[in-house]
Amino acid sequence: MYLNVGNLPENRLALTNRVYLNPNTLKSLLSTHNSPESVSSLSLVTLGKHPYAASSHPKVPENVIALNGLHRRFSQLALSKSIEVSIFVPPANFALATLEIDVDLLAKKKEKRNAFEIDTVELERSILLQYEGHVFEVGRVLAMEFKGVRLELCVKDCGQVDLSGDNNKVDQIGQLLAPTQITFGKVSGTHRVNLTGEKVIGGASTNNLFLKDFDFVKLGIGGLNAEFNQIFRRAFASRVWPTYIIKQMGITHVRGMLLYGPPGCGKTLIARQIGRVLNAREPKIVNGPEILDKYVGASEGKIRELFADAEKEQNEAGDSSMLHIIILDEMDAICKTRGSVRDGTGVTDSVVNQLLAKIDGIDSLNNILMIGMTNRKDMIDDALLRPGRLELHVEIGLPDEKGRLQILNIHTSSMQKANRLTKELVDRMPDIATQTKNFTGAEIEGLVKAASSFALTRCIDVKDLSKAPDINNLVLQYSDIQKALQEVEPKFGAKTDDLKSLVRNGIVSYGDSFDDLQLTLDRLVTQVQTSEKTPLLSVLLHGPQFSGKTALAASIALKSSFPFVRVLSADEMIGFSELSKCQTIHKIFLDSYKSPLSFIFLDDIERLLEYVPIGPRFCNLILQTLLVLLKKIPQEGRRLIIMGTTSVPHLLEELGIVDSFSIKKEVPSLSTPAHIVKILQNTANMKETEAISIAQAIYPKSIGIKQLLMVTEMAKQNDVVDPVTFLECLHIAGY
Repeated sequence: MYLNVGNLPENRLALTNRVYLNPNTLKSLLSTHNSPESVSSLSLVTLGKHPYAASSHPKVPENVIALNGLHRRFSQLALSKSIEVSIFVPPANFALATLEIDVDLLAKKKEKRNAFEIDTVELERSILLQYEGHVFEVGRVLAMEFKGVRLELCVKDCGQVDLSGDNNKVDQIGQLLAPTQITFGKVSGTHRVNLTGEKVIGGASTNNLFLKDFDFVKLGIGGLNAEFNQIFRRAFASRVWPTYIIKQMGITHVRGMLLYGPPGCGKTLIARQIGRVLNAREPKIVNGPEILDKYVGASEGKIRELFADAEKEQNEAGDSSMLHIIILDEMDAICKTRGSVRDGTGVTDSVVNQLLAKIDGIDSLNNILMIGMTNRKDMIDDALLRPGRLELHVEIGLPDEKGRLQILNIHTSSMQKANRLTKELVDRMPDIATQTKNFTGAEIEGLVKAASSFALTRCIDVKDLSKAPDINNLVLQYSDIQKALQEVEPKFGAKTDDLKSLVRNGIVSYGDSFDDLQLTLDRLVTQVQTSEKTPLLSVLLHGPQFSGKTALAASIALKSSFPFVRVLSADEMIGFSELSKCQTIHKIFLDSYKSPLSFIFLDDIERLLEYVPIGPRFCNLILQTLLVLLKKIPQEGRRLIIMGTTSVPHLLEELGIVDSFSIKKEVPSLSTPAHIVKILQNTANMKETEAISIAQAIYPKSIGIKQLLMVTEMAKQNDVVDPVTFLECLHIAGY
């Protein structure tokens, strides 16, 4: 039968994806094919080469077949054109197994600011309900109403079921039936729809967020396995899952993280290498001070530029947008607490406000990950650190022994491949990792460079630099590392030189009472090292002047082998203001919290407090600082022992500083002749009778061990101490 192409009698019929004929025409067409179907049910007719679902409508003339504009465009039919129409009978293997459809809005003129969100599971259900039995072929476009919005659906691909056994046979045409699996994609370049759910093309599988075959050790990062596990769990685990799963969970992705910790521990390295292992846009790396600009509003404009590409892709691709990484180094330079900068311009506050609006404002983005880095977390504005913004805070601390071994292997890997390491050095790498307590990653790299300088110099003839270096014998030896350890001093390491200067005369045992005191102090140090319930212990050594309190505390600190040891004494803060002294004391305590084991030695507490008995006078600011820090427990996994000395505990009791120490031990002067005799025999090699005569001359007056050793050195002549000379020197010293 030949019919003329016409318009649909009603506009709403354009959304049914059917062609319409007069009831008599359709009945006549069915009768010619001997079809038993009624005119009200769905029929399939062929217009030229293309089959369509057909229905009857009384307003359609008998010589007309009514098509919508999409049908006419696809079949290239003009109005009033005569076309041959016949009944279409689907072949046996015509059913569709799979159907891929691109989705867009039908109205092209009106651009929406926010993309229309479509649940693909609901859309599939609606398509099957409305269009089951219809014929779909690649390239065909149909209009559909879904939740009050008119959509344009374009068939992108079809997969037929081959009854011969080859499932998912790909073809260009097929019939939509209930078992057909429909998946959806977006028209290229559109940003007006946002597809969600498990029926999105590629959405049912996991996103390839991480590149294949990556290894953090190969990237030059070592000793940070625990930190990377935390970063992956909080920042990336949700991004691996399909979007519809995350929406079902009712959560959003982490948009920002803050890496903080001591300098040289790898914060910048981590942030830089994260971009290399992710299947994401090229990271934007900017240093904090680069944001600041002399022109009004320019600093805020630079912040907006950082997010511009992410905003554009979010609008165009929606949830399919790739991840945009923004790395902001030295973040404390521009993100200080609002109101704390008194420069009169307010630029810092405006930059912080702009960041807050971009990260988690009204039009917040879901395709960004901002990584901030700082050594001073305490300076960052609190609003930036709340959940939804830089909510993940990862401390990049000092590497442990296993981490230091990884870092050593990373920085010597090239030498190992080139056979530039001795076998002894390779075998003793674990020993070097043990010796480098509290070394940062940067300091370990510096250690390897310093050791390499010894190896390079060894193969050069310094007397004749015109000679070529001995390349064949250039190897790094274990002795080179040992020499470098004398040069490279860790910032958070033990200041052993300061301690050794305090015990240059050694420790002399003068009796059981001293041995008991020393044993008690050793036990307290061991308790802090081993006990999980003693993260903080403070010990006060009190006694008269010259009784050896400082030397005893320094020797205990040396024997403890704690990786972090600091001496706080008044001589290092001469000329400091009260505020500067408090800041110095506070910084040392803050540094101690970054080390797993720390020892702080407060020498001459009365001098630190600027205490004098006239008045009495003291610095209350320093006193309150010490009172707070003496009781502040380090964070979990960190342990601290504080040992202080004072010669006037009775005067400091009213200040409350004495009671702030958990343990008080007295270091007395030498008050018995036996103690004096023993020290003279050990230090001056005196005969027992001479030592006894001197001890009796001193007794019953007591003498400090420090003063006794000083007099002994005064009286030495050719390494021999004459008793008469000793008594003269003792008289000169005030006895």
